[in-house]
Amino acid sequence: MAKNLNTIAFIQARLSSKRFPKKILKKINNISLIEFLVLRLKKSKKISKIVIATTKNQEDRELKKIADKLKCDIFFGDNDDVLNRFYKLSLKYKKFENIVRITGDCPLIDSSIVDKVINLFEKKKVDYCSNVNPPTFPDGFDIEIFSKKILKEAWKKSKNLREREDVTPYMIHSKNVSKANFVNNKDYSNYRLTVDEQNDLKPIKEIVKKFYPNIHFNFNDIVNNFIINKKIKPQVGTRNFGSKMRNGPKLWKYAKSIIPGGNMFFSKNSENFLPDHWPSYYSKSKKCFIWDLDKKKYLDMSLMGVGTNILGYANNKIDNKVITAIKSGNMSTLNSYVEVEFSEKLLSINEWAEKVKICKTGADANSISIRLARAATGKTKVAVCGYHGWHDWYLAANLENKNNLNTHLLKNLNPLGVPLNLKSTIYTFEYNNFKQIDEIVKKHNLAAIKIEVKRNYDPKNYFLEKIRKLATKNNIILIFDECTSGFRETFGGLYKKFNVVPDIALYGKALGNGYPITAIVGKKEVMDFAQETFMSSTFWSDKIGPVAGLETLREMEKIKSWKIISEIGKKIKRKWLQISKENNIDIEVRGIESLPNFYFKEKDNLIYKTFITQEMLKKNILAGQSVYVCIDHNDANLEKYFDNLNEVFKVIKKNNTNNELKKLLKGPVCNSDFKRMN
Repeated sequence: MAKNLNTIAFIQARLSSKRFPKKILKKINNISLIEFLVLRLKKSKKISKIVIATTKNQEDRELKKIADKLKCDIFFGDNDDVLNRFYKLSLKYKKFENIVRITGDCPLIDSSIVDKVINLFEKKKVDYCSNVNPPTFPDGFDIEIFSKKILKEAWKKSKNLREREDVTPYMIHSKNVSKANFVNNKDYSNYRLTVDEQNDLKPIKEIVKKFYPNIHFNFNDIVNNFIINKKIKPQVGTRNFGSKMRNGPKLWKYAKSIIPGGNMFFSKNSENFLPDHWPSYYSKSKKCFIWDLDKKKYLDMSLMGVGTNILGYANNKIDNKVITAIKSGNMSTLNSYVEVEFSEKLLSINEWAEKVKICKTGADANSISIRLARAATGKTKVAVCGYHGWHDWYLAANLENKNNLNTHLLKNLNPLGVPLNLKSTIYTFEYNNFKQIDEIVKKHNLAAIKIEVKRNYDPKNYFLEKIRKLATKNNIILIFDECTSGFRETFGGLYKKFNVVPDIALYGKALGNGYPITAIVGKKEVMDFAQETFMSSTFWSDKIGPVAGLETLREMEKIKSWKIISEIGKKIKRKWLQISKENNIDIEVRGIESLPNFYFKEKDNLIYKTFITQEMLKKNILAGQSVYVCIDHNDANLEKYFDNLNEVFKVIKKNNTNNELKKLLKGPVCNSDFKRMN
């Protein structure tokens, strides 16, 4: 049969897959998936020309070599607006009236089925024909054909991003478009033979291996050799789930295959928010707004960079200082003079302190402070209250009992890999339980007492004052970890509010308004041991951190940011209590004023938290049960937040049991503690 001169095939392909980058270049028997697809498609008797329709992105230029090798055409068009890519491509090939659309992640496409779909399209004389509405072939055998005329109509009338990315939704759903569907004699639509992620390669490789070097086996060969005998099992979940996922969840799914846990920071792990649906990645942030990979804009009423951005995302004054610093060089053989200015500023804020060490992370600062305390006292043992990082010295608390740190922010912290000889070096005590720490001091010769000044509750019965006296009496270094609480209710540490001075104070998170910088300030007799013991790291000496830190402190002092965010936090707390009362829902509101949080009493709090996150995300708001307040959380943003939260509370009121609310979740319940994430 002669080739149909009216029909051209566009293979939609790119290398920047969010879940499985460069998947179409993965090789099976030394043939890449895209080559395999083109070679099989060339057997079609109804297609006159094949064009690889890719993007203008530089990385996709790599496909030109493959196109040349296969002697097929290639077109570089829009990245996200695939509909526009197809339309512009159709204008280039004017003589072809009909277009077959194939996606590049379907290497097993069967040319004989392609021809049957084209035949049906011609016979019925419709605008659009496929084998997917509804599907009866496995995912990976999807074929669509449509007229150039209807492509132009779709190009004009498709408005939203999803329609333009998926090309054919208008054709499928419009009542004005005539349609036909090619149906297999048996339904195999619950099988999956496409490549969305790494795991999808395995069944494809097994099939190719069975028939190689023959690459032109057909669909029936696959059915007879792999499906009927159950060598390939039906998929679990939604067909074409990859095309229905937003770019953030797609990339997250891939990230978990190459990054332990999926990302670098536990607090930003998607499973802690809304598993399978959290946007996960940002393309831009400004003030209290975030844009995801799909350019969707969200109001951040959640972590605000996990407390790093009191002055809002991408603060112009700080960014401009950093940009200037970058242009003059961030690192050199010599030291940056700004670290001296920054240190002076920190000492002016903490008048009792005499010396400063600068580093990059809260875990760094906490570990340095413990080393200093041990060096200064000649003792080893430490008592802690609160969360102080990931290092061996801290996780050693769980060597004695795996639950010792469970009430100190994160549960189930596994000390696997922590040397067993650190056992019985760290002891935990509860906030406001002075009797507990007093007993520890009596039993153990401590080098340090380390405590978060406040997280959820105020100190009671002179708790901090008693600890100060206890530490002084027993030659114990008192360390206040203000990495989270610093600059939120005072200009400096929260200890100022309670008029209790430590021997060492630690600052982080908000100190650089999003740029990595932490600091240890302390008394000379303790800090000077930094010269006796060795502590040093290349990037502690960069210029960006101190520049950002110094400008952040100047801006905070100028506008008195701690007062602004504390007042905003008070409003949030009052409104939470108001709407919970109006909806007859029992919650407890906690936290320092600028870091408020709440939880549902006597219920499975995680189900409620997940539901709130799910519903607020629908309104383009990132939210859960806590807010790291920033100066840009103005009245207009709060009004939007609470109007939508109140509607969510109304739904909770109607479904106010764990089981009823869980039925409304579109995915798994979020995590709260540390456990294996992938």
